[in-house]
Amino acid sequence: MTAVQVRLAQGTPCWVSLTTGDPDGAKAFYGSLLGWEFEPGPTRLGDFVRAALNGTEVAALGVVPPGTAHPAGWTTYFTVDSADRAAQRIRECGGTVAVGPLTTDRTGRTAIAADLSGAVFGIREAAGHLGREVAGEPGRQAAGRPGAPTWNELVTGDEESATAFYRAVLGRSVATGIRYRAARPGGPSRWRVHFAVADTDLTVHRALALGGVLRAGPYDTPDGRVAWLADPQGGRFAVAGPARTGSGPV
Repeated sequence: MTAVQVRLAQGTPCWVSLTTGDPDGAKAFYGSLLGWEFEPGPTRLGDFVRAALNGTEVAALGVVPPGTAHPAGWTTYFTVDSADRAAQRIRECGGTVAVGPLTTDRTGRTAIAADLSGAVFGIREAAGHLGREVAGEPGRQAAGRPGAPTWNELVTGDEESATAFYRAVLGRSVATGIRYRAARPGGPSRWRVHFAVADTDLTVHRALALGGVLRAGPYDTPDGRVAWLADPQGGRFAVAGPARTGSGPV
C-alpha cells in the first residue's frame, strides 16, 4: 500500500524525533519494541536516521549535537506555515529558539524551541517531506498500526499560560492530538509522545526486558491502557493500547 501524505493545518503535531547519546542502542531498543526499521536521514542534520513501519516513516532518531543545549529525549514537532514567522512569535511570547530555523533537503525549514516553562518542541515548515505518514488512533490499537505516534501530551504546571503561549505561536489551543497533564509541583514541563501498541502490558514487559524503565502504569484511561516508560538511554515516552477492563497495574 502506498502512503499518502496530506498537508497539515498550522499547529498540527506532524513529527516526532529522538535525540540520544547512543543511537545504535536506541535503534536496537525501538526496533525490537515497536517494530521499526531505519534508513538514513538528511546529512545536514548530522548522524540522523528515519524510523519506518513497513516502509512508512513515523519518527526520526539523531545524536545529541555536541556543544549544544538541546536535551536528549523525544521532541514533538508542529506544522507551521512559516518557520521564520513562528520563530519570531516564539521569541515575542517569551519562549526561546535554540536551533534554526534551518533548511534541509526534504524536511523544509525546521527549528527547535522551548516554551515559557522550558518544554522543548519543534516547528516544521514542510517542503517535500510533510511529516509522519502514518499515525495511530487513541484507544483503537492505532487502527491496526502499532508503533505509530498516536497523541502528544504537554506535562505542565501552568496550563493557562501554556494554552495562551501555543495559541499565540501556533494559532490553536487544546485540539485533536494535543493533551495537557498537570506536572508534579516543582517538576519540569515536557512534551510526551505516545505510541500506539496492540497490548500495553506485553509492551511494558518487552520494554523492561530490553533495558527500559517503567515510570508509571499501566492503567486504563478513556483513550485506552497507558504506560509511561523510559528507554535505556533515558528518553521518556508513553505507549497506549486497548483498555483492559478490570485489570490492574503490571
